[in-house]
Amino acid sequence: MQANGLDERTNLLVEEYSTSGRLDNITQVMSIHTQYLESFLRSQFYMLRMDGPLPLPYRHYIAIMKLVKTGENNWSLPELVHAVVLLAHYHALASFVFGSGINPERDPDTSNGVRLIAVNNFCVCDLANDNNIENASLTSSNFGIADSLSELEALMERMKRLQEDKEDEEASQEEMATRFEKEKKESLLVISGGICAFPHRDSFDDEIVSTDVSRYVEDPGFGYKDFARRGEDHLPTFRAQDYTWENHGFSLVNRLYSDIGHLLDEKFRMVYNLTYNTMATHEDVDTTTLRRALFNYVHCMYGIRYDDYDYGEVNQLLERSLKVYIKTVTCYPERTTKRMYDSYWRQFKHSEKVHVNLLLMEARMQAELLYALRAITRHLT
Repeated sequence: MQANGLDERTNLLVEEYSTSGRLDNITQVMSIHTQYLESFLRSQFYMLRMDGPLPLPYRHYIAIMKLVKTGENNWSLPELVHAVVLLAHYHALASFVFGSGINPERDPDTSNGVRLIAVNNFCVCDLANDNNIENASLTSSNFGIADSLSELEALMERMKRLQEDKEDEEASQEEMATRFEKEKKESLLVISGGICAFPHRDSFDDEIVSTDVSRYVEDPGFGYKDFARRGEDHLPTFRAQDYTWENHGFSLVNRLYSDIGHLLDEKFRMVYNLTYNTMATHEDVDTTTLRRALFNYVHCMYGIRYDDYDYGEVNQLLERSLKVYIKTVTCYPERTTKRMYDSYWRQFKHSEKVHVNLLLMEARMQAELLYALRAITRHLT
């Protein structure tokens, strides 16, 4: 989990600039992870500009609004799948934008190529150079630095112990099911930022550029709701083995919207397997368990369970401040604050936290696609 080579990154940015005539803020931040950015740009370009069931104006309207109202018109199945993919893409992209503190485009009429932009009160040069985060909680005292270092060492020790325990003895199916139910119920109790967890809002940017989209909004209160009410004994569970992306979703979306399945699958695999075998200042680290815990926790919050995964790992690897951050970024992204970004994994580099946000974004997108595509499959059968 570290920044890619400068030459590779520069070449990709030059290519993107020559194609679109500009470099938006999202592209500049994502370029820290060049391999992923290539996959992301290919899939987004295909959704918005290449041949597909939906007319070009519809695609951009859906991207702006992130909603579909069919009205009196009937949608064909290919059009519906195209719309679902766009919705899932931009819902998830909002998580990345707010989670990474990416500023709005302030000068859309100017295309001057690369320019410095503020991200989390840092600039792109910090991100590109992979500098460590230096917020007030760390620089105010030696105690803060020592405390964050001990957190890092403790996390690495838990990762090592989990790997050793897995080699010695695996949990039974009954035990893993119990751990999932426990984690699923606890995820409902995690309070997102902006309500109680961080009552004094500390936004990423003091100057917020207001964009008047109210004329497009019919229901301003529309947003995420927990998949079950707190206190319910039997919470709904989506068993991933019954409807997986690999065996079901991929084939359906590729059949009704040609080639997009391959592009999405490449992107999912890319982010899931992306690693530089580093954690902060440590090298030669196997981060598989950590990446898997992040991805599966997002799906757990949406009620999706993998029978072959031990959810006890989530509870051991993800501290509460990180769980609050994950729920806020994936469910209520507009409530994300800089304080939340700074509060977890304080010794990690910027690129590593951007990597976390990429994992959360793709897990969020895949969860939405699984529910939507399963509903379409049931309609067809």
